[in-house]
Amino acid sequence: MEVRKIPHTFVAMSGGVDSSVAALLLRRAEHQLSGVHLRLLRDQEELPDGSRKCCSQADAEDAGLVARRLGMPYYVFDCSGVFRETVMENFIQEYRRGRTPNPCVVCNRAVKFGALLDRVRTLGGDYLATGHYARTQRDPVSGRYLLKRGLDRRKDQSYFLYTLTQDQLAHTLFPLGGLDKAQVRQLAEEHGLVNARKQDSQDICFVPDGDYAGFIERAWGQAAPAGDFLDQEGRRLGRHRGLIRYTLGQHKGLGLSTEEPLYVLEKDAAANTIRLGPDSALWSRTLTAEQGNWIAVPALEGPMAVTVKTRYSQREAEAVAEPLPGGRFRVTFTEPQRAMTPGQAAVLYDGDTVVGGGVICGP
Repeated sequence: MEVRKIPHTFVAMSGGVDSSVAALLLRRAEHQLSGVHLRLLRDQEELPDGSRKCCSQADAEDAGLVARRLGMPYYVFDCSGVFRETVMENFIQEYRRGRTPNPCVVCNRAVKFGALLDRVRTLGGDYLATGHYARTQRDPVSGRYLLKRGLDRRKDQSYFLYTLTQDQLAHTLFPLGGLDKAQVRQLAEEHGLVNARKQDSQDICFVPDGDYAGFIERAWGQAAPAGDFLDQEGRRLGRHRGLIRYTLGQHKGLGLSTEEPLYVLEKDAAANTIRLGPDSALWSRTLTAEQGNWIAVPALEGPMAVTVKTRYSQREAEAVAEPLPGGRFRVTFTEPQRAMTPGQAAVLYDGDTVVGGGVICGP
């Protein structure tokens, strides 16, 4: 008689309701569970305004209380070193290059499904589970592991997960992929979880006050240098307060008095200048992306009809993607898109399936 192997699954527990309900669902599915909380920041103190960074001591305690209620071992792993070296340093350097990075994408690639998943497998774990709203599926024809949207389109987080590899997807579970947020909170309340009504975190965890420029300047140990605002013909319009305080498409906070509204069109890090112009100049039908990662296909080998998101909050748009040398690809949209920003992710979909994606690097 064959004995069914009970999978040993480690659940990444942030202290929030999503990861807690993910653990609850796996407990009901009779997985052998261990909970793990990631300590990502060395400084766990409250900010001067009283707000807390995520991954705080209180979050670790909430995760521990849930783990105890569900009767599973609970560990805290210190990943602050790899988090600082990869996510935080990338954030700082990208802004210095005049780009606008997406640290959640980098964290998923390097920390959660990189360093953490490696450690889970070293400890004999079969799977890493998280509270992301996404789904995985095995394609019966190609045998490839697919990444699919969460059924709740308002909470779908597949955009942030496009860097996952086949090996990572084979050892990853997303128990919340078929639920919406209201169902998740209801399950948490029904089972008496301490964080059933806990507010979701909204900001970047290491910049919870939203002052990106202040964070970067403290990391540099100096103020970002001021430079010139230029018009489309290169004429000087005024002075900016440092490239890191502006992003493509920005209109507010320029500090200029002009007859027509002006928007950030381009940042030149080498010259320390910002080019301004009308909103109409922000619209384009093409982008180029680098660091391509492909999930639904082994590689992008020719033109492919897809839909594309260039921001998490954006509705995807119809386009054709085609390969370029060196792991890059070009996307040509059916209709012009606004302010496609270098450093952000371009994620390609075929219906509900993530084809792949990359980092926007140019038009």
